[in-house]
Amino acid sequence: MLRVLLTTTSFQDTPGPHQDLLNRSGWEIVRARGPLNEADTLALVRDIDAYICGDDAITRRVLEAARPRLQVISKYGIGVDKIDVKACTALGIPLLFTPGVNHTTVAEHTFLLLLALQKHLLFHTDSTRAGGWKRQTGHELFGQTIGIVGLGRIGQEVAIRARAFGMQVLGYGNHWDETFAAAHGLKRAATTDELFAQSDIISLHTMLTPETRGLIGARSIALMKPGVVILNCARGEMVVTADLVSALKSGRIAGYGADVLDQEPPPADHPLLRLPNCVITPHIGSRTSESVARQATAAVTNLILALNGEKPLAQVNPEVPVRKFVPAK
Repeated sequence: MLRVLLTTTSFQDTPGPHQDLLNRSGWEIVRARGPLNEADTLALVRDIDAYICGDDAITRRVLEAARPRLQVISKYGIGVDKIDVKACTALGIPLLFTPGVNHTTVAEHTFLLLLALQKHLLFHTDSTRAGGWKRQTGHELFGQTIGIVGLGRIGQEVAIRARAFGMQVLGYGNHWDETFAAAHGLKRAATTDELFAQSDIISLHTMLTPETRGLIGARSIALMKPGVVILNCARGEMVVTADLVSALKSGRIAGYGADVLDQEPPPADHPLLRLPNCVITPHIGSRTSESVARQATAAVTNLILALNGEKPLAQVNPEVPVRKFVPAK
């Protein structure tokens, strides 16, 4: 029987049509609770034929240990920075993914973080739950400039919601849809430095690459307006944590809202978990019943198609051919 490793927890924990689709497949499912580090992944991949992964560390070492039996990887989601894509391609392993399934949910979560910071939501709810009535003065979003780094599907959805709040939108990214920008009144920054200097709020919605790793650090923070708010629903590694903590403590940065950290799950003493001007959620920006069902169904559909030798919905390395599943001998 075909053996499939499934590690993404939101897939496993959320009822929906994806569960029915998986159950009808007839596969033997090996379940683990990700995200897995390299050692944990190594321990599980040696006798599987296919892999539905979340944010596990899938290194060349892991891939080499999984071959020749592992025939395909189906990523639940869009971020593949934890996967050695070059090694997948060199070893002839198709890497599938699910773009276009979580942009609405992540954009909504971005505004959850922003409103929580600007209205001091945690301070006020903590006060009332403790029997108090303490109050702090917040800020309106209306009229503020939000700078969005990355104008793909998620960035565009954030822009639409920002305009609904009466905000000015400044964007930067390799992908720029002129028709969309004109329709929604977006202005284009020539560089990230320009965006940093002009924005009251900065929201990150781009991929983690060598160029974006450490994008928010001492140099870029120095360019920003005093009292800027930064939102990160992309990847924790885009921020230099020590530099961010220093700026938050000094008030140079007024607030940081993030759904991601540089260590996940973080140690109990992670410096961003205790600062009063931080709102950190545990990488659940796309974890809604609607989004999970879309992502998970797409991930399983990708796998079914590839294992039948058919073109998947989306593939990171399309130069690697998909082949009909042949049981290992």
